[in-house]
Amino acid sequence: MRKIYPDATSALAGLLKDGMTVMAGGFGLCGIPEILIGAIRDSGVEGLTVISNNAGIDDVGLGVLLETRQVRKMVSSYVGENKTFAKQYLAGELEIEFNPQGTLAERIRAGGAGIPAFFTKTGAGTLVAEGKELRVFDGETYVMETALKADLAVIKAWKADTEGNLVFRKTARNFNPMMAAAGKVTVAEVEELVEPGGIDPDHIHTPGIFVQRIVHAPGVAKRIEQRTVRQRA
Repeated sequence: MRKIYPDATSALAGLLKDGMTVMAGGFGLCGIPEILIGAIRDSGVEGLTVISNNAGIDDVGLGVLLETRQVRKMVSSYVGENKTFAKQYLAGELEIEFNPQGTLAERIRAGGAGIPAFFTKTGAGTLVAEGKELRVFDGETYVMETALKADLAVIKAWKADTEGNLVFRKTARNFNPMMAAAGKVTVAEVEELVEPGGIDPDHIHTPGIFVQRIVHAPGVAKRIEQRTVRQRA
């Protein structure tokens, strides 16, 4: 099965449609599939539900899809760095489903593992629990959370072989691996591409069975969301 595509547009060909659900990997601006997000924007697809830990920032990452108003709903944990997001949400133009960060991660993992729902103490007794099933275990109240799956997962990996086996680096390993398993189709944007056998099997984080398409994108700028420096002496 041929998995390598020459660019992001061809890697997404035939996968995009209005109203679909897309998972987008990354944490802040670390490990985001920026090239693939740009291709989604350029396709003109609309009414998207996007599942992502955050919403990028203005002009970067998922922020570009918000600026073009291609996103109908966000399922996220932290969105505080995006002014466009805040403006659209407060104007009633964007729907948001907030999740505690660990709950979001587990909902995605459950989707990939075939677990339809689970119970967690996180959010019990707060607005997070409103309208959800509650159950008591060992005298403690738990909230039922349902799994998350997507029509398409776009993710970013550091290294891949041509069979789709992936390796992630550091913070980029937070959401990308579980999204690879939870998408009906997964497209991976990778920095380094090697032949089969070029990755130690013990170092593989996501097996190639979860990855259908790959685009090689070396040299993508690594942006810093919040630059904090100290004064030199």
